[in-house]
Amino acid sequence: MTEPKRVAILGSTGSIGTQTLEVIRQHASDFQVEVLTAQNNADLLIEQALEFNPNAVVIGNEQHYLKVKEALIPKDIKVFAGQKAIAQVVEMETIDVVLTALVGYSGLIPTVHAIKSGKQIALANKETMVVAGEIITALAKENAVNIYPVDSEHSAIFQCLVGEFHNPIEKIILTASGGPFRGKDREFLKSVTKAQALKHPNWEMGAKITIDSASLMNKGLEVIEAKWLFGLKTEQIDVIVHPQSIVHSLVQFEDGSLKAQLGLPDMRLPIQFALSYPDRLKSDFERFDFLNYPNLTFEQPDKNTFQNLQLAFDALAKGGNAPCILNASNEIVVAAFLREEVGFLEMSDLIGEALAKAEFIAHPTLDDYIATDLRAREITQELIKKNK
Repeated sequence: MTEPKRVAILGSTGSIGTQTLEVIRQHASDFQVEVLTAQNNADLLIEQALEFNPNAVVIGNEQHYLKVKEALIPKDIKVFAGQKAIAQVVEMETIDVVLTALVGYSGLIPTVHAIKSGKQIALANKETMVVAGEIITALAKENAVNIYPVDSEHSAIFQCLVGEFHNPIEKIILTASGGPFRGKDREFLKSVTKAQALKHPNWEMGAKITIDSASLMNKGLEVIEAKWLFGLKTEQIDVIVHPQSIVHSLVQFEDGSLKAQLGLPDMRLPIQFALSYPDRLKSDFERFDFLNYPNLTFEQPDKNTFQNLQLAFDALAKGGNAPCILNASNEIVVAAFLREEVGFLEMSDLIGEALAKAEFIAHPTLDDYIATDLRAREITQELIKKNK
């Protein structure tokens, strides 16, 4: 690369955001931080802005605006506040690529604005594709925007497809670690605690995605995202549990050949590939050694015990706004679980009830998705209160 790519990082204080800045720190001549955003972590946002000197920062929580603004006066960095500002800042002409690392549904509208402004997207917010994948993919095509996946599984599929885009996919296989409760039965899961669910065996992630991983909802959301990223039918997507998290996913082609992408569990690699594509930049990441992993194992996911995965497949097969309902309800129940208001198994039950109660729309518009998200959250909140 000649000129450095100018990057906007939406959610710079979260797990993906901070790791993205690690990548940029190592490749300062290849990337330039143009925009940083955070929701509540004003102190870390200030620290990041003082180091990387972006053109602008946005603090989502407007209560922190003055604190951030005053701290950055010496650097002459533009400071904005509020959710609308996050969606507007991505339209700046000085941005080349927007890395969306916001949590949950909050990533949708800023991603829409970025695509309409012709920005390339590095997508670490799977919920954007889960909620409105059909609209997002159509918008990207209309605006000649590429969407580069940052999730390790979707990055693996993308890497396997480089040089193969003219060859039809027979199916893809997304790998899942199985989370901290792999092999446990429903009796055990009845009494698991928040602390237990937050201990992922392989990955260090934010609280919401860690709970999703423990319940296998994260894999379900990835299944839905994969359909839209790679233009697949539901029956072309498989999930296999791979506890070591070395094989990040696989593609099977029509001749029966399988291609897999392997590596140690380190999110910096897919982040770097999404930002640098089509180039591969040298890194000092730890290298995988087969002798340290003499046994790579694979097993079927237990959809009866971990019902979220089946709920996601069902929502994908139904189509329309069903995945949007699934995602909204899941965000509410995970937040309730983290507040210790609902049990681990109750989460699936509540999501199933919300899917049954919310109005189904076969061909939703963006406004329909926004209304569906609000209504599904309301329904789920009501169900939680009712079950107390």
